[in-house]
Amino acid sequence: MRFQQIRELVRWAADYHARFARLYSEKASSGEGGERLRMSLEYLAKHEQQMQSELEQYLAEDSDHCGVLNTWFDDAVDIPHAPVLDRLSESLNSDTVQTVLATALVAHRTLQDLYAQRVEHAVTGAERELFESLSGRHEGEVRRLVRDMQRLEDY
Repeated sequence: MRFQQIRELVRWAADYHARFARLYSEKASSGEGGERLRMSLEYLAKHEQQMQSELEQYLAEDSDHCGVLNTWFDDAVDIPHAPVLDRLSESLNSDTVQTVLATALVAHRTLQDLYAQRVEHAVTGAERELFESLSGRHEGEVRRLVRDMQRLEDY
């Protein structure tokens, strides 16, 4: 997948979180799998909505990152993360809390890898800072996600 502006990449990531939020909500509403699974899916849906909202703040017209978002790039390095993430959302397994958590972790780590790749190939300091910020946020979110899902599992 090729992006032409950094804004497009960030928009794609925000939309990806929105798609996962919808999938988790739909699975939670199906009533299959029991109470813990439903609670886990609802938690993940809210978590994905929050991640989407945070990325949309980056995209806001008054964002500190507005200038870098308009930066154009022609990425000679392929971005293999997008197809992997698309396959994850298409084959979401929601049989158990652990399988849902595993999928969520793979998705977050894949997005984090995407941001880390962009840090490595950043042309400007502002671009590097943006993707370091996004990568760092995802790292923190993965830790929080594991902690909170473990609490749900212990519930």
